[in-house]
Amino acid sequence: MCAAMWSRLPRSGRALPRVLLGLGLAVAAAKVAEGPEEEDRQGSRKSRRCYDPAVARSRELLRRLKDEVGSPGMVVGVSVDGESVWTEGLGFADVENRIPCSPDSVMRIASISKSFTMTALAKLWEENRLDLDAPVQKYVPEFPEKEFEGEKVTITTRLLVSHLSGIRHYEKDIQKVRKIIAKKSSKKALSPEKTPEKVLSEDAAPTKAGEHCKNKNLDTKNSQKSSPIVPEEYYIKDKFESVIDSLELFKNDPLVFKPGSQFLYSTHAWTLLSAVVERASGQEFLDYMLQMFKDLGMKNTVPEEHEPIIYNRARFYNFNEKKRLVNSPYVDNSHKWAGGGFLSTVNDLLTFGNILLYSYQAQGTATILPGYLKPDTISMIWRPVPNTEMSWDKDGKYAMGWGTVERKQVCGLCRHQKHYISHTGGAIGGSSVLLILPEEDCIPLPDSQTTPPKGVVVSIITNMQSTGLNSTALKIALEFEQAKMATQSCTMQL
Repeated sequence: MCAAMWSRLPRSGRALPRVLLGLGLAVAAAKVAEGPEEEDRQGSRKSRRCYDPAVARSRELLRRLKDEVGSPGMVVGVSVDGESVWTEGLGFADVENRIPCSPDSVMRIASISKSFTMTALAKLWEENRLDLDAPVQKYVPEFPEKEFEGEKVTITTRLLVSHLSGIRHYEKDIQKVRKIIAKKSSKKALSPEKTPEKVLSEDAAPTKAGEHCKNKNLDTKNSQKSSPIVPEEYYIKDKFESVIDSLELFKNDPLVFKPGSQFLYSTHAWTLLSAVVERASGQEFLDYMLQMFKDLGMKNTVPEEHEPIIYNRARFYNFNEKKRLVNSPYVDNSHKWAGGGFLSTVNDLLTFGNILLYSYQAQGTATILPGYLKPDTISMIWRPVPNTEMSWDKDGKYAMGWGTVERKQVCGLCRHQKHYISHTGGAIGGSSVLLILPEEDCIPLPDSQTTPPKGVVVSIITNMQSTGLNSTALKIALEFEQAKMATQSCTMQL
């Protein structure tokens, strides 16, 4: 505005340009104040929009699975390179009160509890408070020394965490279990492609994905038609005051096989491991685990107890003989905290998965903090163990508290088998999976700009038993891995 025009304006009009000028300066100052943090937030939002197609396809996968098995509710969480890019609840956490599922819904995670306990054991081992190869009686003298066919045998923590100890699962009839194992082994030797589902490897009756539900009345597509008779121990209602008390369920029973010779999935073995954690740490098992969850930032992961008020706790369901949805029967999981007794959310599972992925990839450089565990420790517990099985994916093997599928490609342009790590869970009224898909060949070097974690983590929990989730979780992880490849160019275009 020229001086002549300015002089003709009334005093009230002269104030307007000053106001506009002041606003302009304020906006400019605000942008300067925002700095790189606000730019990072905007970049993150733009980056997330690049995953919208993967979210849409993955949501459709979950809806199909939910409809197929008739699950009342299902919750999913996905993170890419440590950043949560999608969490969503489908259906109801509480059917009677019409409470929808949300990322905050707290559900049974069943055998993913084993992966939590493995982390505690690995930490104690790193601190030289636990010898993985010492006889278990060194820590738990209450557990009697064992014999097999008249020969004294040794059970170690290393054998326990890989289900090679010979300790039974829920079925008490040892001869029956031996016959099933022998029959399965003979059929597998004759025709590996036609091996029947592994009937002894998860917490409940067999399903295509290895989850188990011992409810013989459940008849969904993901359940076997010939489910075994339900072992009584699957529906234990008694509360156990300590993990040592829980050993009474199985400590005097004979071994199914010589330790180290065969694989038998056993949740009871993990109850023994919870006693090992107690003695090695000098704390009660739940106290040690709750402190670990606090250190890891897992605010909504707790032991399943019926007395405490647990906000956002879902209800649990199954089908009756008339194929009607009903509330699951009451059970008390105090006899198996370590192997299947915790509640959690998808967000906490993502946090846990990313902490381990970070630990796996962090090489102790000057530019990044160390992981919760050392990279060599994670490599050890994720390394496939010979003589084991991964029931929820026949391409893999069990490691130490995790199932592992190794990278493999037989011939050019054929199927590329991705390396991933996962654990599923099956319980009364609940199914779960936590899957970690590391970025291939990601080993950050000193002073590198690459900061872990690098990869995709997927968690799914549902309040319906006998729901196979691993294959769906893997498909979702691959969707987001593919979308990740295009994210950088997408962000640049935005």
